[in-house]
Amino acid sequence: MTDKLIMGGAEIYFCKLENLLEKEFSKDASFFTAAAGGELIEKIRNRTNFIPLTRKRHLVNLVRLCREVKKREIDVIHANSLRMVFYAIGIKMMVRKKLKIIYTKHNVTFFEKHNKRLLVRLLNSSINRVITVSDHERENLLRIGVKPEKVITIHNGVDLSQFSYHQKNSEKSVFHIGILGRLSEEKNHKLFLDIAKSLKNVSGLMFHIAGNGPELSRIKEIIKEYDLTDRVVLLGEVNAPEKFIADMDVLLLTSHREVFPMVLLEAMAVGTPIISVNTGGISEAIDDNETGFLISNYSVQAFIEKIMEMRANDMVRDSFSRSGRIKVESQFTSENMTKLTLNEYLNL
Repeated sequence: MTDKLIMGGAEIYFCKLENLLEKEFSKDASFFTAAAGGELIEKIRNRTNFIPLTRKRHLVNLVRLCREVKKREIDVIHANSLRMVFYAIGIKMMVRKKLKIIYTKHNVTFFEKHNKRLLVRLLNSSINRVITVSDHERENLLRIGVKPEKVITIHNGVDLSQFSYHQKNSEKSVFHIGILGRLSEEKNHKLFLDIAKSLKNVSGLMFHIAGNGPELSRIKEIIKEYDLTDRVVLLGEVNAPEKFIADMDVLLLTSHREVFPMVLLEAMAVGTPIISVNTGGISEAIDDNETGFLISNYSVQAFIEKIMEMRANDMVRDSFSRSGRIKVESQFTSENMTKLTLNEYLNL
């Protein structure tokens, strides 16, 4: 279950599980999904086993889900957000059935910021398994008191058929620098624009922002204030992220907070080198100076130095590109992620 099928890393994770579980493992179990609507709903393949929810009528959702749990004899509920954890606990109480509950933790929750003790009590007493998408996040949960036997890391995975490898053209006259993600405060697009401002007198550079969100108006204001209208392209929501990433010569990640962003794996898969802040579980994907560059702080100058090094050195870009693809193929595929998740269902 997930909240709503809007564009986002947690929601894409949900869709990949739905697609692959039904396709590859339907002999092992029966799978049903539930979510409110959004632009990703078209990615749901098995509509027969899809339970539509509403975005705000929570009691209606709970009644509907209780009915489906009884009718379809569901044994395990996989909650894709903390709200869905509360849904699952409510369903378990209402149907009076020994349901097993799995929670995949994608991001930093409200309770971690304001009431860690309550979160720990909830996870230890009511959840059978917590899946974290990075070892860094698992260590965070153990540090605040979640029982070790409750928590397992299953890294995000990328669809290698969708995100196919592309050799970079080193003879292009323009060097394209991109960022892909929701236009929200935690993604720190201001740093991306500060970098663009500092490089606006360097010829042959173009900056591209893909995504949509609440910070759009502010980002437009900064672009105008910095006089970057001819150097920064706002693309809005992109329907083919694989094409956008492949078209970039380098992808930047400037976020204040990340757990294990999908966009890094997608960039590695298509062969686009990455320069990223070193936060959350990012270093579990990016090996500094091997599959990308990691920046230890939010220094504009540090990013600029790595951008210019990457632009000037075809061998570095090519090495990062090939090494990144190899690492994704060996460690971060959708198939592996789905198989490990299925094991948790069956083990419970």
